[in-house]
Amino acid sequence: MDKNELKNSLKKLEDIVEWFDKQEEVDVEAGLEKVKEGVGLIKTSRERLKKLENEFEEVKKEIEEEDE
Repeated sequence: MDKNELKNSLKKLEDIVEWFDKQEEVDVEAGLEKVKEGVGLIKTSRERLKKLENEFEEVKKEIEEEDE
């Protein structure tokens, strides 16, 4: 997942939420597809966020080591 992919995933999740909000009567099959898409986006976003967290921790560790 590249830098913009996380941003794009969050935008797609926002679009899915808006789609549900706009529905007066939700088509169950279409809704299920949107939920499945959302779950996939959440999974990949969590993975990317975890990688970013690890990168921040590495940078923090390097800075702390330099300060010693």
